Amino acid sequence: MNDRHSLIDTIRAALVPIHWDGHKFIGVGVVITILLFLIWSPLGWIGVILTAFVAFFFRDPARIIPIREGLIVSPADGTVTSISMESPQSEMGLPDQPHTRISIFLSVLDVHINRAPVSGEIVRTIGVPGLFLNAALDKASEDNEREIMVFRTPTGTHIGIVRIAGLIARRIVTFVRDGQNVDAGERIGLIRFGSRVDVYVPSANGIQVAEGQRVIGGETVLADLRSEQNRREVRLD
Repeated sequence: MNDRHSLIDTIRAALVPIHWDGHKFIGVGVVITILLFLIWSPLGWIGVILTAFVAFFFRDPARIIPIREGLIVSPADGTVTSISMESPQSEMGLPDQPHTRISIFLSVLDVHINRAPVSGEIVRTIGVPGLFLNAALDKASEDNEREIMVFRTPTGTHIGIVRIAGLIARRIVTFVRDGQNVDAGERIGLIRFGSRVDVYVPSANGIQVAEGQRVIGGETVLADLRSEQNRREVRLD
C-alpha cells in the first residue's frame, strides 16, 4: 500500500498544472486534432503533438518563494543574457540615472508565467507598441512591443520590469492592475510563445546572478538591496 501511494504521489508530482489562459488554446487544438484524424490519421497525430506542446507551454508550476525585505526575485524563467548599467526608459517614470538592468530571455520551452519581483503596489502599467524582433537582441528593449510595470515596495523603493514580446510572441497578458498590492512571486501575467523580461534595479551592488545563469521565476533571487556586495564573479565549469 505504501509503495502504491508512493508511485501515485510521484506521478502527481510530475503533472504540472496548466494555467487557465491556456485552456482555450488546448480546446481549439483538441477540436482541430479530431478533424485532422477524420481527414487523415497521420495529420491527426501531428495535431496531438502540437496540442501537447501547447499544454506544455502553458504549464504553471508552484514555486517556493523567498520572503525577506530587500530581495528581488526573478519575474520569469529563462537565461540571464545581460547585466548592464542603463538609464530606465522614459515611460517608466523612474529617476533618470543608471540602474542595473538584468535581461532574462525566455525560450519557447520555458515556463511563461510572469511573477512580481517584489512585494508592494503596482504604481504604473504602460503598454508600448512596437516591432516583433528577436527578443534576445539588445535593441528589442526599445524597439519591440512591450509592457512596462513599476512596483513600489513598502519602504518606497521603485522596481521596474519591462515584458517584451519576441519574434514568435505576439501577446502580452496581464493579470493585475494599477493600484493593486501584490506579494513577491505572485503571478502577474504571461507572454505567449517566447519573450524577454528586463528588470531595473536602483543599485549596482547586491546583484546575485550572472550572465548565462538559468533563473526560475519567483524563486531565484536576482538582487539583495540590503547587500553592499559588489557584482559577483563567476566561472563556467
